[in-house]
Amino acid sequence: MANNVREFRPKPPETEKITVNLGYVDLGHVDLMVQEGFYSNRTDFIRTAIRNQLERHADVVKQSTARKSLDLGLRNYSREDLEAAQRAGEMLHINVLGLASISQDVTPELARATIASVSVLGALHASPAVKAALSDRTR
Repeated sequence: MANNVREFRPKPPETEKITVNLGYVDLGHVDLMVQEGFYSNRTDFIRTAIRNQLERHADVVKQSTARKSLDLGLRNYSREDLEAAQRAGEMLHINVLGLASISQDVTPELARATIASVSVLGALHASPAVKAALSDRTR
């Protein structure tokens, strides 16, 4: 029975890995907070600190998102979406705060024919060929 199970749509990762360089004293303070049980590990501390800062500036982020006409969250562009835009003679302007995903079955030619610009604050998931095809249109 397990041989008949297929994943129709692969689930995108929910996180993006980043690197943070800290001075030794700051790192020591983080480790002390972990050791004292305030946080389970360094990652927990860093995530909490980031969330607190985002919450502190939530009004500014909300205003900027509206002003820049950004789609917030996860936005997927399928081959069907791009083909529909092509049939309608439209060019898409991708403006996303979060994760923008262009389906793996989208060809570089279709992407260039239908996507005028790409601006992503967060992460862009697309095939290397599509990313290369849109490199001159990506901010």
